[in-house]
Amino acid sequence: MASNDAIMLEVDGRDVRLSSPSKLYFPELGLTKLDVAHYVMTVSPGMLPALQDRPTTMERWPGGVVEGAVVSTGSGSRGDAFYQKRTPQGTPEWVQQATITFPSGRTAQTPAPADAATLVWMVNLGTLRFHAWPVRASDPNGVDQLRIDLDPQPGTDFGDAAKASMELRAVLAEAGLVGFPKTSGGRGLHVFVPIRRMDFIDARHATIAIGRELARRMPEQVTVNWWKEERGERIFVDFNQMARDRLMASAYSIRPTPAARVSAPLAWDEVEHVQPDDFTIVSMLERFAERGDVWAPYYETPPGDPATALDWYDRDAAQGEGEMPYPPEYPKMEGEPMRVQPSRARTSPPGT
Repeated sequence: MASNDAIMLEVDGRDVRLSSPSKLYFPELGLTKLDVAHYVMTVSPGMLPALQDRPTTMERWPGGVVEGAVVSTGSGSRGDAFYQKRTPQGTPEWVQQATITFPSGRTAQTPAPADAATLVWMVNLGTLRFHAWPVRASDPNGVDQLRIDLDPQPGTDFGDAAKASMELRAVLAEAGLVGFPKTSGGRGLHVFVPIRRMDFIDARHATIAIGRELARRMPEQVTVNWWKEERGERIFVDFNQMARDRLMASAYSIRPTPAARVSAPLAWDEVEHVQPDDFTIVSMLERFAERGDVWAPYYETPPGDPATALDWYDRDAAQGEGEMPYPPEYPKMEGEPMRVQPSRARTSPPGT
């Protein structure tokens, strides 16, 4: 088969075109674009519920994961891979779309997968990681899941994040919430929490409060300090992953690494006994065949009420710990402190 041949895949009653199926996407493993499509089709009973009806940014690697490949960072830069936030031209009419609003106030149409065929269509565009919004197409401003990112800082690793996640589970329980862990595909750990719908600001505040509570219980191991110079060798709870248009890779997404690691849903009793390298395209196919979707209970769990977490935020604000800095690309937000790292704020003369 020539690399420029195209084939049709039947996916849940739809014919989806796959161009260049024999193109190597992971050369070290000999995995082709067709292998990636088959992976997504196989795990779609778990992958689709994680993405269904959610506006989704595509991380596209149309040339595969080759040595030296880089991701475009925007602002005119060019790379071998890029993030596609808007629905591309030529999108089939059966691909569901949603209207999203960026922090700037601008809006755009973006895919919101309604079926497995859409996932394979995204793979045909070179998508490896699917970055879904924590909202639904029917209510693109109503956050229905908290996403807590346990991000290892230099000097820490996945094992440290796993230990922190066990205490996080207890914090969530005290707040009346239930969390579901997964590997990030990198060194970190994500915990997703189904909640009743709320706006982005409240969802971010609830996450800040939960992170602060965790840091109080594990002050030597966990921090919510935004500035890197203050984090030390601790696990950083990246609360700004709950800010609008700041997204995480979905469950079962493929990380663009030579080993083709994937973001793996976990059961709580295995969190401290696994490593990110345990989960690749190849091993996940075996795991999925044996266990199915480990996150199936997530979709049967009633949405939690974040009221207690918001009470914690109000309590902390009354004691002088309120709003935290937003990501640098954001407009200035209400109540936000200065976006100047502490060491620079102490040494800069007035007016700089």
